[in-house]
Amino acid sequence: MHEPRFWRHAPAGTLPILPRLLAPAAYVYGLAGRMRRQFTRAERAGAPVICIGNISAGGTGKTPVALALATHLIAKGEAVHFLTRGYGGREKGPHRVDPLTDGAARVGDEPLLLAAVAPTWVSADRVQGAAAAVKAGAKLIIMDDGFQNPALEKDFSILIVDAATGLGNGRLIPAGPLRERMDDALARANAVIKIGRGHAADGLAARARAHAIPVFKAILRPAPAPELDGLPVVAFAGIGRPEKFFATLRELHAEIVASESHADHHMYSEREAAALLQRARDLKAALVTTEKDRVRLLGAPEGSARAQLRDAVKTVTIGALIDDFQSLEALLAEQIRIARRRTA
Repeated sequence: MHEPRFWRHAPAGTLPILPRLLAPAAYVYGLAGRMRRQFTRAERAGAPVICIGNISAGGTGKTPVALALATHLIAKGEAVHFLTRGYGGREKGPHRVDPLTDGAARVGDEPLLLAAVAPTWVSADRVQGAAAAVKAGAKLIIMDDGFQNPALEKDFSILIVDAATGLGNGRLIPAGPLRERMDDALARANAVIKIGRGHAADGLAARARAHAIPVFKAILRPAPAPELDGLPVVAFAGIGRPEKFFATLRELHAEIVASESHADHHMYSEREAAALLQRARDLKAALVTTEKDRVRLLGAPEGSARAQLRDAVKTVTIGALIDDFQSLEALLAEQIRIARRRTA
C-alpha cells in the first residue's frame, strides 16, 4: 500500500483529523514496541553486528548504504554476510539467498540486491539467522533493517533519515510514519546518516549531536547512463518514494513521456507488465525502472509478459556516497575491534 499523504504533510498550524482519530492506536503501537524492547533479552551473535536502520516506515536509502559499507569492508578483507527479514517474501528462514534460483516472491527484492555483493541470509528470527551466517563463515554481519528488533545485540547501529522528508508529521504508526519515538531511537544509535538534500531532518540531526552522536551526510548518486540522455522513456517504480527515481532520471536527462508509481515492494502482474510494454510501444519509448523493481521480475516464466518486461527494461544503478567516510570507517573499526575482544 502507498503511505497516507497525511504521514508526510501537516499544514502549518493545523492538526489533520485522521492523525487525531488514529492517536489511540499509535499510542498502543508505541507502547507495545517499548515493552518488547524493554523485556526482550538480546542475544549476541558469534560475530560483530552492524545494523542499518531507520525510525520511519518507507524508503530512506538503507539498502544502498548497507551495500556501500559492505563493499568497502569486503575490500578490506572482511568476511561480510548480510542479514535481513526479506520483506515481501514468504521465506521465514534462516535461508541463504541464491540469486540464481530464488525469486522475490520467496525472499523479497532487497535480499536479491544484497546477495549480488555478499552472502545474504533471510530470517524472520534474527538470532537464528545470525547463527546460520556465523556457521557458514561470517566474520561480520550487516543487518539491513532490524533496528527495532531487540532480539539480536547490535555492536554498531546507524540510523538513516531522508533529508527531504525527515520524520514526516512526527507521529507513530498508524497516525504517522514513525516506528518509535525519536529520542528512544537515538538512545540506541551510534551514528546518523542524512541522505539527500533538504532540511526536514535538521531537528533530528541537532538532537543527535546534542547526545554526542555523530551525524554524516550522504547522497544517492546514479551511475553514469549516457544511453538515457535525451531518450524518451516510460518510467515505473514500486519503491518508497518513486518521485525520487523520476527526479534521478531527469538529472540523467532522460525524457519521461509517461510514468507509473506503485507501493514499495510491488509485485507486477501479467496485466500490468503487458500494459507497460504496450504503452512503451505506443509512445515509441524505452522502458526504465530501478534495479529493485527489476529483480521482482526475475524468475518470470519465459514467454510471459513479465519475462518480456524483464528483458526489455533498462535500469539505473544507484549508489550511496557518504561524506567524511573516513571518520565513519574509524568509528566502525573501533566498534568491530571491541566486539571481537568481547567474543574472543
